[in-house]
Amino acid sequence: MKDIIDVRGHWLEYVMEGVGLGLFMASAAVVTAAFEYPQSHLHHLFPDPTLRRILMGLAMGLTAIGLIYSPWGKRSGAHLNPAVTATFFRLGKVKGRDAVGYVAAQFTGGTIGLWLTAQLLGPVIEHPFINYVVTIPGNEGTVIAFIAETVISFGLMLVVLVVSNRPSLNRWTGVFAGALVATYIAVEAPLSGMSMNPARTFASAVPASLWTDFWLYVTAPLIGMLLAAECYVRTHGIHRVLCAKLHHHNDARCIFHCNYHV
Repeated sequence: MKDIIDVRGHWLEYVMEGVGLGLFMASAAVVTAAFEYPQSHLHHLFPDPTLRRILMGLAMGLTAIGLIYSPWGKRSGAHLNPAVTATFFRLGKVKGRDAVGYVAAQFTGGTIGLWLTAQLLGPVIEHPFINYVVTIPGNEGTVIAFIAETVISFGLMLVVLVVSNRPSLNRWTGVFAGALVATYIAVEAPLSGMSMNPARTFASAVPASLWTDFWLYVTAPLIGMLLAAECYVRTHGIHRVLCAKLHHHNDARCIFHCNYHV
């Protein structure tokens, strides 16, 4: 009975997670269309594809930062990613029922967010240069894409753990995470599409009906983040993992196994 009450009491956090990833997907679709659609003014203004990718990275990095520091992000913890939630579950910071609620909300919210944006963009989102912002391996192939996804996921989670668990740095976790997102899009995207997020890839694959190497985008982010957690625990100890929130320098409710004292 207590478990049922807890789940009902945490449903707002689940909704916040779903809406958060939905907004991220909407931003990804709009930004990609703005820079990559051949008839777009920005596409003509910035003819260099590398420069366009850097600018798209900055836009998505700022989106991530905005979501993490938003009132809802501060309350839910702004995982916005099943691999992040699963890693904090492995670290003992998230209850099993909350992990299930978060993951379900992330997949659902991301898919709905992209679908709604597709209705607004119309045929533009179906153009081959946008194609529902799908993530598929680049010209280097599946193996390189798998390695790249694992490495960037490892890097993101390690930085999140190091920064978020230092009271003096915690307030900057969102900035660090957003900077990595921007950098990864600019540098790594040609190798794998830069996902790091099973729900993000799923949200694009559904309307595009394109499931190329989908397994890769489920397993690589999870492997990379779990490896980062293992490295952090072996170096600092499990007691140094204080909470599952990315940003805890706030007064928002915390539903996790939290050892943080603001």
